Amino acid sequence: MAAARALWRPVLPALPVPRGGGRLWAQPGRAAAAAAPPPGGASPGARSPFDRRLKRKQKNWAALRPRPAECEYLRDEVGGGVADRVLDIPRTFPLALDLGSGRGHIARHLSREVIEKLVRVDIAENVFKGTVESEIPTVSVVADEEFLPFKEDTFDLVVSSLSLHWVNDLPKAFREIHQVLKPDGVFIGAMFGGDTLYELRCSLQLAELEREGGFSPHVSPFVAVSDLGHLLSRAGFNTLTVDTDEIQVNYPGLFEVMEDLQGMGESNCSWNRKPLLHRDTMLAAAAIYQEMYGNSDGSVPATFQIFYMIGWKFHESQAKPAQRGSATVSLGDLAKIDKLLHQK
Repeated sequence: MAAARALWRPVLPALPVPRGGGRLWAQPGRAAAAAAPPPGGASPGARSPFDRRLKRKQKNWAALRPRPAECEYLRDEVGGGVADRVLDIPRTFPLALDLGSGRGHIARHLSREVIEKLVRVDIAENVFKGTVESEIPTVSVVADEEFLPFKEDTFDLVVSSLSLHWVNDLPKAFREIHQVLKPDGVFIGAMFGGDTLYELRCSLQLAELEREGGFSPHVSPFVAVSDLGHLLSRAGFNTLTVDTDEIQVNYPGLFEVMEDLQGMGESNCSWNRKPLLHRDTMLAAAAIYQEMYGNSDGSVPATFQIFYMIGWKFHESQAKPAQRGSATVSLGDLAKIDKLLHQK
């Protein structure tokens, strides 16, 4: 795993306080959504940990902020990482799908020479209103990442950046991606890993234990890298590649961390979340954050662990591993390679 790369949060001008308060620990519509039943009559639980209706509201609200791009530096950074992996493949993709596209953080790094036409899918319709400019012809579709409205063998490439960590059924989402890919098509994605925001998680838990005698989850659960390859393989992908990266963003304090998460549409939407945080608990969490993780210049780091994944759909033309026992050279002979080269 590469060493963590550091980013600095841009200095953001003050925004008008929204109606209803604007407290960082009371998300828009959160109290009402917390009491609402899951869509379709489903009951929250281990098989449905996230409130997808609330996530759609959060992303729609974030997209309509006066300056949405100012909180999306992390999405641009990771979108560039996905685009780099697309560029590593020496081919042109006639039709590609950007799953959970947001404002187009992958497409902005690519050209028409790489992707001839792009279909952008997101659960929140407002993200398409402020799309980042790209030379690639695009079609925008409002749809849930868990229920793709496309025929089998449609796309040559599927990409996704920082979206799949909110789906309720990740194995199903991978199967749907595999289904809409053409044979010899490739899926390239990025999602948050388990160490993401561990500083914020620990600070909030310690503050709640101190002030309220217990704690509830305020950072959503993430997939482990040890499970990711297995899930992709079960979905039918082969020639898998999974690698990790860490990005540390420095902030003035805990409140700025939460403000930017809200601005990115990344607020917690777990069914078992606590709707409100007390003011005293938030102040205690900010002090703990600074004491335990603070930098010498007074800022605090927030760690984002990124899992990048690549998987291919099978095709007869793809390279196949040699049969077991068919090797003609022993690994023990590698120590003699210099001698063999000199003899030639």
